[in-house]
Amino acid sequence: MKVILFIITLLVSLVFGSCNSEPTLQKYFVENTENKDFIALDISSNILNVDKTKLTVAQNEALHSFDKMNVLAFKLNEKNKAQFEVERAKVNLILKDPKYQQLMKFGSGKQGASVSYVGTDEHINEFVFFANKNDAGFAVIRVLGKDMNPTNIMNMISVLKESKLDLEQLKPLQELIKK
Repeated sequence: MKVILFIITLLVSLVFGSCNSEPTLQKYFVENTENKDFIALDISSNILNVDKTKLTVAQNEALHSFDKMNVLAFKLNEKNKAQFEVERAKVNLILKDPKYQQLMKFGSGKQGASVSYVGTDEHINEFVFFANKNDAGFAVIRVLGKDMNPTNIMNMISVLKESKLDLEQLKPLQELIKK
């Protein structure tokens, strides 16, 4: 009986002890998906609508390294200015985690954009684009993939130029722009 109690206690402590309460972008996205001040959107790679037979080997490799994009946008209005500051601060805090390596930063202070990534230079699993504007709101875009690298990203841009984007997946963002 003591052995069973010991095993149960050990399992419970492992489960609760291993829970990470630190904020992550993934948790932030999940927490705010249903929030009325946010627009959340998952965009799959099939939005590109490309003829894969016309792609170069490098373009095909880039396309296969890309899984999906998660978009979370906060639309600023007269009623949610205080909430905007709180949410923007939360995202900035998350992006200060050392796992998010900043590539570029544009603008200054509370208005601008940044590009960060998770992984190593040649094995990137996630790119994060964060843009915010004091009079409009902010957007966080997570580009998720497998073993992406800077060359894949450049090749992906050439694939985008040749694609016929499926704009149906972008309707929620169009709604944000209209308001």
